[in-house]
Amino acid sequence: MKNLPEVFGCPVELSLILLGGKWKAVILARLKDGPLRYGELRRLIPQLSDKVLTERLADLQALGLVAPGGEKPRSGYRLSSRGESLRPVLQALYDWGEAQASELKVVVGPRS
Repeated sequence: MKNLPEVFGCPVELSLILLGGKWKAVILARLKDGPLRYGELRRLIPQLSDKVLTERLADLQALGLVAPGGEKPRSGYRLSSRGESLRPVLQALYDWGEAQASELKVVVGPRS
């Protein structure tokens, strides 16, 4: 968050900067359903490379949206308190995308 501008035109701009970048919202949406280990995230998002997943998880941790999944090493990742506050937003995006997929006649994969 060290390169974050000090002034924004509106709160939506800040939200999009924090959640922007390919895959951040998808990772958060997967973690919304519960803590996951790195390998589980990789299986759930097969298009995402190891390098990018590692980078995005680090970004999300730096933003305070994702936290380690537990006390044990390698216990995975979970939404932090700040990340939990995104739960209704992530659900709204899921619901909206599901409705658009139907209207646009595109296939969207299963949640799990």
